[in-house]
Amino acid sequence: MKKTVSLPFMLFGIVFNVCLITANLLETKIIQAGPLTITAGMLVFPISYIINDCITEIWGFRKARLIIWTGFIMNAFVAIMGQLSTLIPSPEYWDGAEHFNYIFGLVPRIIVASLTAFLFGSFINAYIMSRMKIRDKGKRFSARAILSTFGGEAVDSIIFFPIAFGGLLSIENLIKLMLTQVALKSVYEIIVLPITIRVVRRVKKIEGSDVYDNDISYNILKIKDI
Repeated sequence: MKKTVSLPFMLFGIVFNVCLITANLLETKIIQAGPLTITAGMLVFPISYIINDCITEIWGFRKARLIIWTGFIMNAFVAIMGQLSTLIPSPEYWDGAEHFNYIFGLVPRIIVASLTAFLFGSFINAYIMSRMKIRDKGKRFSARAILSTFGGEAVDSIIFFPIAFGGLLSIENLIKLMLTQVALKSVYEIIVLPITIRVVRRVKKIEGSDVYDNDISYNILKIKDI
């Protein structure tokens, strides 16, 4: 197992973090897409799960664990800086303070919800990918990509929505949001699956890497074990 990281891995990690931060900022808005009500984060967030799948498939659970924790830390950093920004007074001539504070005023609640949900959902996603790859001896990538995303997104939504919107939305609307998000994110995964497959094959060829997580620890705290 390589103890270093490559350029492709670094780029995957950067995109992963950018998608997470963008999605969390967009989660504060609920949008109407035809008959469906979803959060704007839905536009970006599924990409992070697709990248998670790719990293776990190519480099294994240990490097996926590293990327998941960097995503967690970077999101926490942005959230904390956003909170500090709302606490610092603005000059009287700037009329954007109310709008800025509205977005980041939700942050404490959104942060707890998103970071907790992200952590559990991402690790569930990576774990399913890893275990299914061993079980299937590297075959059926499509099946494990879809099932791992469904499992991770389900856990993510079950944790996120009650914490983020509990008391603000009715239980009926919360359930609708959760089911809609899980379904749409899974469909998202299926639609882009042909691209994901090509990317994984290409990067495997470039990296010469196709890791099987035999005899590893799935302890999420073993960050130094890459």
